[in-house]
Amino acid sequence: MADTLTFTPHGRHLIAGEWVGGSASFASEPAHGAVHQFSVGTVDLVNRACEAAEEAFWSYGYSTREERAAFLNAIADEIEARADAITEIGTSETGLPVARLQGERGRTVGQLRLFASHILKGDHLDRRHDAALPDRQPLPRPDLKLVERPIGPVAVFGASNFPLAFSTAGGDTAAALAAGCPVVVKGHSAHPGTGEIVAEAVLAAIKKCGVHPGTFSLIQGGRRDVGQTLVQHPLIRAVGFTGSLAGGRALFDLCAQRPDPIPFFGELGSVNPMFLLPEALSARGYAIAQGWAGSLTQGAGQFCTNPGIAVVVDGPAADAFVASARAAVEKVGPQTMLTDGIAAAYRQGQGRIAGAPGVKGVLETVSDGRFASPNLYETTGAKWLASHALGEEVFGPLGLIVRVSDAEEMLTIARALEGQLTVTLHLDAGDTAFGQRLMPVLERKAGRVLANGFPTGVEVADAMVHGGPYPASTNFGATSVGTLSIRRFLRPVCYQNLPEALLPCDLRD
Repeated sequence: MADTLTFTPHGRHLIAGEWVGGSASFASEPAHGAVHQFSVGTVDLVNRACEAAEEAFWSYGYSTREERAAFLNAIADEIEARADAITEIGTSETGLPVARLQGERGRTVGQLRLFASHILKGDHLDRRHDAALPDRQPLPRPDLKLVERPIGPVAVFGASNFPLAFSTAGGDTAAALAAGCPVVVKGHSAHPGTGEIVAEAVLAAIKKCGVHPGTFSLIQGGRRDVGQTLVQHPLIRAVGFTGSLAGGRALFDLCAQRPDPIPFFGELGSVNPMFLLPEALSARGYAIAQGWAGSLTQGAGQFCTNPGIAVVVDGPAADAFVASARAAVEKVGPQTMLTDGIAAAYRQGQGRIAGAPGVKGVLETVSDGRFASPNLYETTGAKWLASHALGEEVFGPLGLIVRVSDAEEMLTIARALEGQLTVTLHLDAGDTAFGQRLMPVLERKAGRVLANGFPTGVEVADAMVHGGPYPASTNFGATSVGTLSIRRFLRPVCYQNLPEALLPCDLRD
């Protein structure tokens, strides 16, 4: 039964099963509702959490898949038991609507259960066996067995734009726990109360399942030294991050500069360009414009898959598309952004686009305070190619239409793109030949290629890839969404001629 009581945060960190305070505190900055005080994270807390995570690894890292699946399902149960309270504090802190928080909670719970089901099947283990060939000439072959093993404690940085699905018990945490890795979460200061109540759910699951309490810790707030210490701590073996390019790159460099470099799995954002091929533009330009407007402005454009650029061949069909897009977008009023800082960055991004040479305003608005109003601009393919700034993400409801002279210039635009999370093709049957020319370029640029759709809305599934070449993410061979994300926190180990009693449980006959 859902908890209908008002949730009042206590403002402490969760370190190895204990709620710990501190001498300094910071105030939350909710979109509406009460302000709460939270203890500030410290380097000492990072050290305590990492040491507890290492201690927990000796049991949790060697637990069975059945035990870990039960733990993941218990976390999902405990989150659902706090459903109403999570929605209440989440909407207050972020300004996101109730329906969005409810949907995100469902996604968070669903991915925990999906990962539990997936590890029970054992597909993530990539088990291999080359039987011994003692009579092979000129040399015999030993018995070789391979299995993926958990890497050790993982640091996770909560995201600003997804207080549930990419934060405390979100995708990175769920994937690491599924793999058998304890987690130390650096909570995002945009929604500390939401992080706290979800941490309470994890702690309840720890107690219910008898899991080592060091398996999960949450550190709130803190200055830059807290994040730096976390990624450089010698007991941390990998980092999961969703956030800005600048912040992610700084942490990535710290991971690389360690005496023992570790993988940094950073999802850093994208402009997610759409290519509207001529036949589709002529036949369905109005419908595409309507869909684009909805995707562009959804959630105040605060999605890493927000389709910020539309590439069209100049002409009457492009004119009609621009007019339709303007008419659809201008119906969208101001929306509350997640933080004052994100709102300020949106205004700065708008100014950067509006002030770029060769850019024309299609729909220009004024955004004040924590509110964002949508904006549309257009430019030519030549101007876009000449300005790197026009290819950089603006986090919010801003769209840029790039008019190219012909299909060849569209191909040139595609080749000039940096790494993306997604690229989208809008095409009809008559566009197939040119689509075939574009595809070899686009699949090198993005982790997900769509046809006749919009990239906002990332399905949590076996085949999903949420990642891409840099700067979309720091590891093009990984995904932060879907069951494949578990493999980020595993490493292959080969066992040669070992007796069965010494093998991991997952390799024993």
